[in-house]
Amino acid sequence: MTQKGSMEEFLAMAVDAAKNAGQIIRSGFYKAKNVKHKGLVDLVTETDKTCEDLIFNLLKLHYPDHKFIGEETTAACGATELTDEPTWIVDPLDGTTNFVHGFPFVCVSIGLTIRRIPTIGVVYNPIMDELFTAIHGEGAFLNGKPIKVSSQSELLKSLLATEAGTKRDKSTLDAATNRIHSLLFKVRSLRMTGSCALNLCGVACGRLDLFYELGFGGPWDIAAGAVIVNEAGGVVFDPSGKDLDITSQRIAASNPLLKDAFVEALLVSE
Repeated sequence: MTQKGSMEEFLAMAVDAAKNAGQIIRSGFYKAKNVKHKGLVDLVTETDKTCEDLIFNLLKLHYPDHKFIGEETTAACGATELTDEPTWIVDPLDGTTNFVHGFPFVCVSIGLTIRRIPTIGVVYNPIMDELFTAIHGEGAFLNGKPIKVSSQSELLKSLLATEAGTKRDKSTLDAATNRIHSLLFKVRSLRMTGSCALNLCGVACGRLDLFYELGFGGPWDIAAGAVIVNEAGGVVFDPSGKDLDITSQRIAASNPLLKDAFVEALLVSE
């Protein structure tokens, strides 16, 4: 089998896993609103866990030699190191707060790294039925149609997405809001949609021009989205402007025309 053939097979398998997990998320999403608080936490945890088990079981069946890093497993077993081996990196339910509130930005994110390079990306939002896919070197797609980053070249006309992060201590929040305050003078507007993976896909298909986030959960939030942005002609990088390290919990993404101005704006906002 050619390498290309196997890449396409990896992608098809990831899509299959994402769609199956998506059905579980969809049924929980419409159920979620009537559950009392403690039950709500249980529903999220249960949905998360069921989806991750389903995805890993399917992939392990076909690729027993591959490595696996998942949000749930990592939470349970501590940090997992990324090696050169083919590694599936999975967030079974990105946007858990959205899931709880019935806000339709939730997704499954499945990425495959080979020699530490994000090579395959699948992000599926089962509520809006949007499937983002990419293979390294072969372009990015939304529901099978090619997608491209925006051609916006002016920061002032750009739509920026970020997230407030999960920490609520004063110094973290002050730093985050000061950064946002500074950036709001330089962009058109700001969105916080509550899903790192979908923000990356938003940049990839041109809905968003800019995105950055500091202190997100782990590589499972960005492993798939990074491939999708790159393949849509965008750039992913560390907010400092350096190369992206997918284990660093820091990311920025934009079209290539905006990168330098965005990096400068981010540095000034620190």
